[in-house]
Amino acid sequence: MTDSSGRTAADDDALLERLHALARGADAEGPTRGCLPDQPFPPLTKTEIEDVEQRLGYRLPLLLRRVYSEIGDGGFGPEGGLASLVPRRVPHWNRPDWPCATTFRTRWPDWGPPASWLFLTGGGCSMQWYVSLIAVDHPVLLWDADGWEPDWGEDPHDGLRYAAPSLRHWLWTWADGGDVWDEALDIAR
Repeated sequence: MTDSSGRTAADDDALLERLHALARGADAEGPTRGCLPDQPFPPLTKTEIEDVEQRLGYRLPLLLRRVYSEIGDGGFGPEGGLASLVPRRVPHWNRPDWPCATTFRTRWPDWGPPASWLFLTGGGCSMQWYVSLIAVDHPVLLWDADGWEPDWGEDPHDGLRYAAPSLRHWLWTWADGGDVWDEALDIAR
């Protein structure tokens, strides 16, 4: 199936090669790594990924499984870098822990994202990027925790935007040096 960028699963090897180079800082022309760990966290084993999927109750999209098993368990990618799937610490950081996709939802005990949304990375302030684990093509969602007003009859879903039609599209946008915010906020259209 082709996404709106015209890329298919047949292009995933090229995407992973590009992401690997960017994650290791081997591409001076590519997007910056930002204030990320010196290197991505080590890749996860198949067993570790299966354990994560069992805890989540959902399988990860194949592309995301490959990212976490072939490149690393977060610490690179759009925005502040992909969250890890297992808890991680960065010794020289002022924050105690690296964001972990599998524990992130505990921050909102009264309302959290549906279990079928996997936290990808923070977007600053109250913004967060998620991928749908159940929708066709695994769209990327941008959620603004402050983007809804209960006094106006809104609920947390009113803070949600579809940011990219697929995880593949979102990752290619970043890998190609694009801004993942443009599509999410309807900029440059």
